[in-house]
Amino acid sequence: MIRINLLPVRASKKKETIRQQISLLIISMVGVLLVGMMMYFIMLGKVNVAKNRIEAADAELKSLKAKIGAIDNLKKLQADVKKKLDVLAQLRRGKTGPSSRWAALSAAVPDQLWVTKYTESGTAVALGGYAMSEELIAQFMRNLQASGSFANVELQVSEQADQGGLKAKRFDLTFQIKDKPDQVPPGQPGKPAPVPPAGKP
Repeated sequence: MIRINLLPVRASKKKETIRQQISLLIISMVGVLLVGMMMYFIMLGKVNVAKNRIEAADAELKSLKAKIGAIDNLKKLQADVKKKLDVLAQLRRGKTGPSSRWAALSAAVPDQLWVTKYTESGTAVALGGYAMSEELIAQFMRNLQASGSFANVELQVSEQADQGGLKAKRFDLTFQIKDKPDQVPPGQPGKPAPVPPAGKP
């Protein structure tokens, strides 16, 4: 009777099974590691995108604050000039009577244009300020010319300026105040003095 020893075959099958299980375990671990790395890089990308958006929003907020500050400064300068103009208007009313040219100057100023300096010598005026565009400066000049209170409006300077991060146009104008006396004393040119009747002293 022939006897076959099956122990080596069983041992070989057992080793093969163990080898397959180890291979599956390694493959599973590698798969889990790859999935984990993919998730990590995806989350890292999202975090970087969110961080970049936050940094961009902070930069934009700082820029807006700087622009708001620049506009506030311009408005303050304009308010100071307006006070000076009001004082001048009161002085002129005290000397020559009511005049509409100060109201005309105020009405001629368009939105987003700020007058920051004003000097007057006789009928000659030098005026400066800032505007958001050249078209606003041109509109201001047209308004002054059309007001009837000013003449010979000329642009002396128009250049790009940076006011605390705000891109604007700095300008200087010159013009003449139209001299329209409120009343002319008797005997002065333009209003002849009364002539006494003949034969009377």
